[in-house]
Order: sequence, then C-alpha cells, then structure tokens
Amino acid sequence: MKALIVSDTHRKDDNLQQVIEEQMPLDMLIHLGDAEGSEDALQYLVNEDCEVFAVRGNNDFFSDLDGELEIDLGCHRLFLTHGHYYNVSLGVEGLAEEAAERGCDVAMYGHTHRPYLDQTGPVTVLNPGSLSYPRQEGRRPSYMIMEMDDEDRLSFHTYYL
Repeated sequence: MKALIVSDTHRKDDNLQQVIEEQMPLDMLIHLGDAEGSEDALQYLVNEDCEVFAVRGNNDFFSDLDGELEIDLGCHRLFLTHGHYYNVSLGVEGLAEEAAERGCDVAMYGHTHRPYLDQTGPVTVLNPGSLSYPRQEGRRPSYMIMEMDDEDRLSFHTYYL
C-alpha cells in the first residue's frame, strides 16, 4: 500500500500534479487541509482506484470537508487533522495526546508548512510540509509517502522538490 500525504497546497496545484504523476499509481491520497477549493479536484488527479481523504484547514472557509478524520488501515488507526485547533505551531504534544485518547497510533497534521516526523513515542506524528508555500529552512516544497507492507508495518519518507 502506497499513500501520498500532502498539505497546504493553497490552490496552487502545479507541484501537487507533478508529484502525483511521478508517484502514481497510488492506493491513497491524504490532504491535510488548506486546499482552498481544490479539494474537489483531488479525485480526478489520481488513478481511478486511489482512495482520497481530505480534511478542512483554517483557510478552507467554504469547504464542507470534515475538520478531522479517523481512518483504519490494517492494524493501524490514523488521525487526520489540519492541526490549528491543537496549537501545533507551539508543539505537537496535545495532538499526540488527542490521537492516543482516540486509539490512534498515527497523527497527521499540516498548518505549519514545515515537514516533521517523530516516531519515538506510542503515536507517530507527522507533517508533510507544504508543496506550495514551504516555511522550513531552505523553503523546498515537500510531501511524504507512507507505505505499508504485507505485515502491516508502516514506513514514512519525506521528499523535496
């Protein structure tokens, strides 16, 4: 199983289209908010059998997307949120606690435009960064690929354009 994880594309979708074309076929696309209207087009950008999950970000004013999602994937439970309600700009501890309380072992968020991956605790916490407006040092657009093997082991890889 191969999933593309993105966030904060802000309706500037050229890099997103490029990454999807390079990474296809995909089993899953996860968008962690601030698509700003492009969320309706996501299903048309990926291969036909790709599942698409997206949550509403703080700039998705007119979106009817859910603010949070929980997804069962093999023996894992994923918590998807944009992150702004959990003050992720100040730290991810609250987000990790919320995910654990919900029985999730993976928490995914966006909002900060900075890639992040922490697999040291009981909850893996990650942020793919932004494909459109990166804010980390070097400001390179980023995304993540999550893969699950036949024994339900997850691996996460950060990529830069």
